[in-house]
This record gives sequence, C-alpha cells and structure tokens, in this order.
Amino acid sequence: MIEVTVYVGLGANLGDVRSTLDAAYADLRRLPGTHGHRCSPWFKSRPVDASGPDFLNAVACFDSSLSPHSVLAELHRIEELHGRERPYRNSPRTLDLDLLLHGQVVMNSADLTIPHPRLQERAFVLLPLAALAPDLVIPGRGAIRLLLPAVSGQVIEQVC
Repeated sequence: MIEVTVYVGLGANLGDVRSTLDAAYADLRRLPGTHGHRCSPWFKSRPVDASGPDFLNAVACFDSSLSPHSVLAELHRIEELHGRERPYRNSPRTLDLDLLLHGQVVMNSADLTIPHPRLQERAFVLLPLAALAPDLVIPGRGAIRLLLPAVSGQVIEQVC
C-alpha cells in the first residue's frame, strides 16, 4: 500500500487519564509500518452527548503504509490493552482512539467511516487537528480553517 498520513483522535475521561493517553501515544509510535509521529497539544473539554468527567483530548498523526482497516484493528487492540469497555454508546471511557483521516480516503463501510463522521462538529477534534496541520483539507468537508468557526461556541481549553 502507498504511504499516507493518518490522523487519530485520542481521548479519555476515566482513571489516570494523562498516563493512559501518554501510554497510548507510545503504543501508536510502536505500530509497524508507521513513522514520523507527532501529537497535538492536549485539550480539556466537556463530554458531548454524554455525561461524566471532562475529557482530555489530542490528535496524533503519522505516516503509514497500513490499510485503514489495519489501523482500526490496531487502535482497537490498544484500547483493549488500556481497559476500554463499551457498555453503551458515548459511555465514559479509559481510552478512546478514533481513526479520523487516512490520507485522502473517503469510505463508509459497516465498521468504518472515513473521514470520521462527526469530526467537523467537534472542537476537541478540530482544534488539535488545526494545531498539527493548519492547512489541512478534510476530504469532502473542506479546509479546516473554514470549519473552525462552526465550533467556536464549544467550551474547550488547551492544557499543555
């Protein structure tokens, strides 16, 4: 497969959140077929369409020769490694890893939608993405700088 840039959302709001997220990012850096890893600053935000403690979020990116489904399988493996459970939709979580973008791929299958279906609605995704790639154009959605005003009313704070 051709090498592409992959963007992954990282988030957590249960347990030792920062340690879990740091460990998950280290796990991402060890994925085979990947290199050039970078991570955005960390942002604190309230849960969206859910209850529970505030989330800590970031976006990581890396170059990869892995297929979208291979990346997704690795993300699920890392979530399980860190105790992720899925008792109900939008439940609080020890770790959430979302495949946001895989190069210019646009797909909608039973188990994977790329770009992530709600990324343009979430400040906790768009702000970290913009920090990593301010000129990014999201396939089918447009330039990130044009998407940011729509989420400007969401409460989010850069923490480091």
